[in-house]
Amino acid sequence: MENPQPPKAFPVSWDQFHRDCRALAWRLSSQGKWEAIVCITRGGLVPAAIVARELGIRMIETVCVASYHDYESQGALEVIKPVDHNVIDLNAGKGSSVLVIDDLVDTGKTARVVREMLPDAHFATVYAKPMGRPLVDTFVTEVSQDTWIYFPWDMGWQFQPPISTNTQG
Repeated sequence: MENPQPPKAFPVSWDQFHRDCRALAWRLSSQGKWEAIVCITRGGLVPAAIVARELGIRMIETVCVASYHDYESQGALEVIKPVDHNVIDLNAGKGSSVLVIDDLVDTGKTARVVREMLPDAHFATVYAKPMGRPLVDTFVTEVSQDTWIYFPWDMGWQFQPPISTNTQG
């Protein structure tokens, strides 16, 4: 029996993530008049802040869902905090004027749960994997299912020694 291939690494710097979030905002700018953003915590917090700034949206709500408990594999999905009913009820209910933001759609489990809360909302992610892609209305970059994205908040700053060990001038 062969060992499965290790996941592909896709490290994302703060600069790249900011550019990708602005690209997401640009794509969303012509797709509707959004009254609120619901960000899926925790990964959706940073892109939601950038999109809110770029689109001039002041009402930001969170839905707190946990699926990655050890930063390596998905576990049981847990809704820690649902979307506030004042946001769900905007524009005749079901979230039709609401923008849901997350950093990534992977298997689509989280998106399905949030979509049940806001069936008419517009779902947008910075990155999308094939299994979750059908649940997202707008995204910036698609990556393969076996890619592990290392977000800037997951990576520490570390001294990198020079390539050369030549210490003479």
